[in-house]
Parts: sequence; C-alpha cells; structure tokens
Amino acid sequence: MSRKLQKGYFVKGRFVAEGSAQDVQFKAERKGRPDASRTDLKRESAGLQALGKELLDLRADLFDALGLPDDLVQALAEARRITDFEGKRRQLQYVGKIMRRLEPALVQAARQALATQRKGSAAEKLLLHQTEQWRDRLVADDAALPSWMAAHPGTDTQQLRALIRQARKSAPAAGQAALSQGLAPRKGRAYRELFQLVRGHLGGADVPDMHQEHDDE
Repeated sequence: MSRKLQKGYFVKGRFVAEGSAQDVQFKAERKGRPDASRTDLKRESAGLQALGKELLDLRADLFDALGLPDDLVQALAEARRITDFEGKRRQLQYVGKIMRRLEPALVQAARQALATQRKGSAAEKLLLHQTEQWRDRLVADDAALPSWMAAHPGTDTQQLRALIRQARKSAPAAGQAALSQGLAPRKGRAYRELFQLVRGHLGGADVPDMHQEHDDE
C-alpha cells in the first residue's frame, strides 16, 4: 500500500507539513496587512510569488547585491534544488509568503535587478546580431567597406582590409570541405578576428542602420 505524500514546504532545510502547529505559526507571522481584503492579499501574494520565481534565474552578482533576508535566500535555494513539479510549486508558494513581508523598497529593488538583467541580455544579443551582420557583409560585399569607414572613421583601414582578404581566401576551402562532409563550414582565424574588430567598434558607438540604401548604389 503506497503512502500518501504529505503536503508542505521547506524552511531552513526542515519540512513543514501543511496544517501543523508550525505551519499555523508561520502563516500567522506572515498574514500581511489586516486592512487588506482577501482578494487583494491573494493578488499580491500571486504577484510576489511570480517575482520570487523570477529571482531563481537572477544573475548571482545582482542577487547578492539585493541583500535579501536569510529565510528568503534559503527558501529560494531550496526551490532551485527541488525538481519535483508539485514540490517546487509548494515551495514557491512559501517563497511568495515570505516575500509578502518584505519592505516595498526591497521588492522594488528586486524588480529593478530583474529589469537590469533583461536589458543587459537584450543589448548583448543585439550587439552580437549586428556584429555578425557587419562581418558577413564586409566579407561578401566590397561596397560595405566605404559604408563601414564612413560610420567608423577610427578603424585601422589597413588591418580591416587585410582581415577581409584573409577571410575571403579561407572561406571557399572551408566551405568545400564542409560540403563534402555534410557539415557547416568552419570559420578561419581571420573570420574570428574580423568579428572581434567589428564588435570592438560597435560596442561603444551608435550602430547605423545597415539596411538603408547606399548613396552610390
């Protein structure tokens, strides 16, 4: 006869069964504002639980800088450890309960940290995409070089031309070898160095629209 799983959550590594005296005590301590309606509390708890779930993926440096209380840090660590769906769901409910008693300023700081992470990730992806576009365009099209130099006059023209020539020279051989093996072509050293050069210039500058028409086309 199989045993029925007991409902509950973890606090500082200890299991707290739902309905137990300890559970009642925790719920009483984290009841929230007495003047708030049950609907308001439910909505607030759901929002803070969702925020707590997002904190599981927050970058370590941003997470540590928040200075969250120990019980919340431990509850989040436990949630990361749990792989069982139902167990994680109950643990995140407990995380939401702890977060209900956080100071508003700390809740706002958590939201800002998540926004900072999302903004950084989006900017990095955009820079990567634009760098790849410029690199591929410089290798494929002679007309791209004047356009690049107009936008980035500080570029070492001699170095850029040399990298483009080397990348073009190695590309056909790499492509033929890959086709014969049914694999994606491997890029040579010049191709990677060209990427780094382009990225270095794009990283601190406004990126021009690469899809606009050239004046001389």
